[in-house]
Amino acid sequence: MGADEDVGPGADAASDFVAIPAWTADGVLPPHDSSAPASGERSPYVCSLMDLVTRFATTPERQAIISGLLAYRHALHASGLVRGFQWLDGSFAEHVEVIEQRPPNDIDVVTFYGLPPGATQETLAPILGDLYDHVLVKRRYRVDGYLVDLAMDPAQLVLQAAYWYSMWAHRRTTAWKGFLQIDLAPVQDAAARAALENLMPAEVAP
Repeated sequence: MGADEDVGPGADAASDFVAIPAWTADGVLPPHDSSAPASGERSPYVCSLMDLVTRFATTPERQAIISGLLAYRHALHASGLVRGFQWLDGSFAEHVEVIEQRPPNDIDVVTFYGLPPGATQETLAPILGDLYDHVLVKRRYRVDGYLVDLAMDPAQLVLQAAYWYSMWAHRRTTAWKGFLQIDLAPVQDAAARAALENLMPAEVAP
């Protein structure tokens, strides 16, 4: 894959955004449209950052997690990763306040990224630095984050995508569920941050 090619589904397609479906009776996003289970209306649901804020920034805990996600994205962008997409999941993408009587602790994120022009994994590694440190990223950003290079061997990339899809398409109870996808490009980050800060109490807004 060339450095100047689009990377991944929805790479620059705002028209591809779909409405985030309502939680099911089980408190999860549906894995697909039950009225048309073979249609393309299925997980992962491609949404915008603004959709994410509007739908999920409903409590102080969720607002803090989205704030951390935006800070994590800023760190990725500052390292040169601006092309690709992210899958979002975990208890954040569930109605965990109802099904487990607790707020979400963090958000699970897999970032499928395109290498910056002229970069290699070897030159990128020292730039990313702490962003490879899973424990530090989780503590600093409230993001359970993983990085997947879209320029890897295609067979390995398919295995990575299949692994994460199979991990996230079910709860631990084996119940089917859906998850979300957002573009990695920093086009909406400033607007999403402003919208989030308007929702957050002044004493906790960053």
